[in-house]
Amino acid sequence: MLNLSQVSKSFKKGEYAVKELSFELDSGQTAGLIGPNGAGKSTTIKCIAGLLRLDTGSITIAGYDHTSIEAKRRMAYVPEMPEPYPLLTAWEHMQFIAQAYGLNNWKPRAEELFERFELTEHRNKLGRELSKGMRQKVSICTAFLHNPDFIMLDEPLIGLDPKAIREVKLLMAEEKQKGKTLLISTHILDTVERFADRLLIMRTGTLLWNGTPAELKTHFGNEVHTLEDIFFTLTQSSPVDEASMEGSAD
Repeated sequence: MLNLSQVSKSFKKGEYAVKELSFELDSGQTAGLIGPNGAGKSTTIKCIAGLLRLDTGSITIAGYDHTSIEAKRRMAYVPEMPEPYPLLTAWEHMQFIAQAYGLNNWKPRAEELFERFELTEHRNKLGRELSKGMRQKVSICTAFLHNPDFIMLDEPLIGLDPKAIREVKLLMAEEKQKGKTLLISTHILDTVERFADRLLIMRTGTLLWNGTPAELKTHFGNEVHTLEDIFFTLTQSSPVDEASMEGSAD
């Protein structure tokens, strides 16, 4: 479903936010993209979404170049900090997405999503009037409206109230059950442990680990016991320690 090959992105000459990043996700996989602040997670997701131009490398979604219309039809993206159109209402954002994707009979699904995320009574609020949490909810609803095959979520739980957090987790579980491919970037490691069948751990723009949770725990054996322990062991390791990990980030 998703293929990144030798992807690099710099914002200043010689300073790479992402450097020679390669990984694949098969259809139906859910991957957790984790790492400390500045690891390159959001840059990676923005590159996949086509919001940033690559310096080098290539990205395909379902075999199509990630900037193509065919790839966009299959993809959805929930950004870390959604910016709704200020003069469109919450409901008009759903109408806009429905028209952009040429959806028929979209209103029942839109109504269901608005009800789940308690947006029904706020449907006529303009984008500029929405709180941070409501902006996040609208972004989630628009992303899941067109039944995408590949869904990227960048810190999807930030700013949400407990009920909305629960609904996002339920929605991710439903999409996973349907065989959709999910890429979730988050600092909430228990969410990753619950949903991910593949872990992508980044630091300073490079991939430290690419494998299943079981493979990760087998690699560390009895040295560490939780994903949190493993995360800190990997992301705070010295260059010498990283050499022992060679071959894990394939």
